[in-house]
Amino acid sequence: MEAPESPYPNLSPKESLIKRYKPIWRILLISNLALGAYMFAKARKKNLNIEERKTAKKDVEESKAPEEDFLDSTTLSVPETPSPAPAVLKAKQPIPEDQQRELFKWILEEKRKVKPKDQQEKKRIDEEKAILKQFIRAKAIPSF
Repeated sequence: MEAPESPYPNLSPKESLIKRYKPIWRILLISNLALGAYMFAKARKKNLNIEERKTAKKDVEESKAPEEDFLDSTTLSVPETPSPAPAVLKAKQPIPEDQQRELFKWILEEKRKVKPKDQQEKKRIDEEKAILKQFIRAKAIPSF
């Protein structure tokens, strides 16, 4: 009986199997690493979401002041410290009329693209378009 010829003539049968299945082992290794990375990333994201929920709950609980604290006699005897002044809100610069007109024109174009579902929605969109047209044609635009 003759031994079957292997594709790699100088290698033993065990070594030829390793060479033959080398690409498959690489694919398995890479896919396992990718799966492991995906699982760890998903678990980390889940942990971050849980931590965010916990901090949000703590913030909500801290912001709620129990009514019993206000009625406690010890808090009444302690002099109140002055609270800091509220932050001053800066007035924003008014939008120039020409930019407002262009914004109204853009909104009107978007309203024209909308496909109404029923008659009531069509009527509402037509009314909004009429108001926008009035603002565009007006000499002075009201400030917001």
